[in-house]
Amino acid sequence: MKKIIYSTFAILTLIFTTAWGTAAIYFGDSHTDNIQTFLSMCFGLFGVISTLSFFSHTWRYRLITWHSSLFLVILFWWLNIEPSNDRLWQTDVQKTSYATFQDNLVTVHNIRNFDYISEFDYKPAYYTKTFDLNKLEGVDLFAVYWMGPAIAHTMLSFNFGPGNHLAVSIEARKEQNEGYSTIKGFFRQFELIYIVADERDIIRLRTNYRKNPVEDVYLYPLKGSQEGAKRLFLEYFKDINQLNQKPAFYNTLIENCTTTIWMHASVNPDRVPFSWKILLSGYVPEYLYEHGRIHQELPFAELQELAHINNLAHQDDQSDNFSEQIRMTSKIAH
Repeated sequence: MKKIIYSTFAILTLIFTTAWGTAAIYFGDSHTDNIQTFLSMCFGLFGVISTLSFFSHTWRYRLITWHSSLFLVILFWWLNIEPSNDRLWQTDVQKTSYATFQDNLVTVHNIRNFDYISEFDYKPAYYTKTFDLNKLEGVDLFAVYWMGPAIAHTMLSFNFGPGNHLAVSIEARKEQNEGYSTIKGFFRQFELIYIVADERDIIRLRTNYRKNPVEDVYLYPLKGSQEGAKRLFLEYFKDINQLNQKPAFYNTLIENCTTTIWMHASVNPDRVPFSWKILLSGYVPEYLYEHGRIHQELPFAELQELAHINNLAHQDDQSDNFSEQIRMTSKIAH
């Protein structure tokens, strides 16, 4: 029985290391060329041969040793791939935000505020604004769905009062002519970026201008103290400022839009415990509701219906009070 368990584990390990190593070589450092493609095919073929050799007493140990050595070389190379802030970025992620501090005043630079004609036709614009931490009223959660109930892009928006909502979206920073890929996100293909933006930009883009696929956006005001909101805001901008000096990689599983929010929340002692619902980000609003972080005066199904803001956003596309208008029904949740 022990021999069967050992053999099964060894074969599964060979399959996994072969698949991972092949993909790591193929994707390489940001771009794939013909040499990488050839080398990845060679390693993949060698991995298949090594796995089949497990059933041969003559070649088993020799080939597995060679395979393991090659895999360690690939792993060492991959771990030494460095992120960069100097690439040919897509226009919407060319500039990064940062903040300067003076007592309770925080000046945020490069707040994105694009004016959209369509998803890919827009006029870039940025502004700088100073916020008073003593006026921070709370934090709102946006959940964006486009592929069923299990997966959502989550964002936080810091509420400094009417006309003063600052949204932050944690995303993969894409280069020109580069599309997002969940698989590539496991292999150091994207840098991490915090897009700090006006809600008329980053929320309206998703409610009004993205059509393929259509995105459904839900807004949930979160329960919590002002001190907790301050700590979270400062933790966010600590990382934002650090990324300007020292870039980091995005990771589909452990450093994405939702897991990073949960990690930032560790600055507050009442952070919700980790759950599979954080990995399946579409269930995050329901999970927070279950833990009392979203007001519970209504059943969650009714609250979710009220939280859907697409219709309000369509009605007030050109409104200067966009943030206030999309909160017309969500006020019930306060």
